[in-house]
Amino acid sequence: MTLFDYAAPDNRPLADRMRPRNLDEFLGQEHLVGKGRLLRRAIEADQLTSSIFYGPPGSGKTTLAYVISQSTRAAFVRLNAVTAGVADVREVIKDARERRLMQGQNTYLLLDECHRWSKAQSDSILPAIEEGVIRFIGSTTENPMISMTPAILSRCRIFQLRRLSDADVRQALQAAIRDQERGLGDMGVQVDPEAIGHWVQVASGDARTALNALELAALTTPTVGGAIHITREIAEDSIQQPLIKVDETLYYDMLSAFCKSLRGSDPDAALLWMSRLLYAGCDPRLIARRIIAHASEDVGLADPQAMVQAVSAAKALETVGMPEARLSISQAVIYVCMAPKSNAVCQAMSAAQSDAERGQLGEVPAALRDTHYKGAEKLGNGVGYRYPHDFPGNWVEQNYMPDGFEDTVYYTPGTQGFEAGLRDRKHKGNEQDMKGGK
Repeated sequence: MTLFDYAAPDNRPLADRMRPRNLDEFLGQEHLVGKGRLLRRAIEADQLTSSIFYGPPGSGKTTLAYVISQSTRAAFVRLNAVTAGVADVREVIKDARERRLMQGQNTYLLLDECHRWSKAQSDSILPAIEEGVIRFIGSTTENPMISMTPAILSRCRIFQLRRLSDADVRQALQAAIRDQERGLGDMGVQVDPEAIGHWVQVASGDARTALNALELAALTTPTVGGAIHITREIAEDSIQQPLIKVDETLYYDMLSAFCKSLRGSDPDAALLWMSRLLYAGCDPRLIARRIIAHASEDVGLADPQAMVQAVSAAKALETVGMPEARLSISQAVIYVCMAPKSNAVCQAMSAAQSDAERGQLGEVPAALRDTHYKGAEKLGNGVGYRYPHDFPGNWVEQNYMPDGFEDTVYYTPGTQGFEAGLRDRKHKGNEQDMKGGK
């Protein structure tokens, strides 16, 4: 078995025919395969150890594996995690052992969609990786730190490929148009700059998508005067508008970006991330819950109306549903972003919770104990309690803390918005301030 087994090269898709054959033809990923970079040096020296290539579709993961297969002296075997089972792995390992023993040749195993393997499947290959019987190369669009077992990760180096730039995609298209051996150079294809620009924009860093669109346009456009003229209109017909490709990692990354935009007071970014999440199918109730959470976590008492806006948006979603509730949710997003920020409530809650979990808080002071049942006073419950409404300003100095916590302070008002006015009220014993209602 070989890495790329083609029956009829001329029938291969354009994207496959134009696959770079060496590192000099490889597009993008300069941080990995640029001159002097570790991965490039390892490939050129044929010393690449077990690795995982992780990145978005069309960024060059399979192409990079193909380049390795063309430059290495080792055998190269390819499996797909969707269809390959433990029996297939054992067969590959058996052949690799024999190849190593009889010919002294190493074996690479490329596993596409490696995140789809179960723990049992992953464990089946561990001894062979550990012994050097095979050099494992995993290819995945999902974050391996989340989707793969720690045992595999500990034996592999992770190389993260980035989305191709627009310039990279444009270069791939232009090369395919000119190339007479593998591309469309012998078909007389003439492509308007606007058409190329449209493919680049819609492909969004996926060279394979752009090349597939170019090929479809070239094969379906009539030849006029010995040339195939592709206009922007034809280009638009040959490629679908981009759909957001959302795996679990991207979903949580976008949700994280939305939350950080709320905290960072950037309404434009928050609206964009919210819109992308909703377009990708995110439950709008999740968005509403996050707005409510941040109304306390990041705004708090700096602007109490933020919570009112957030809860009202959630209620609007429940009452009128989507898409009408988008306006209410957007209003709450903008309000939370533009409100003054304070995490004093969050810090106070965390500090109190930490003490509660640690225990040893002391007994409830006698003055604060329950007195609703007959005979409570004989136990000393409620003795010494001072009813605040019996005093001027409805406040009186007394201890509400358990023994040992009398001077503990959890909530310290911030300096922004409404909360700044609470600072005067927070000083224990300052009865004059409390009378003044400050």
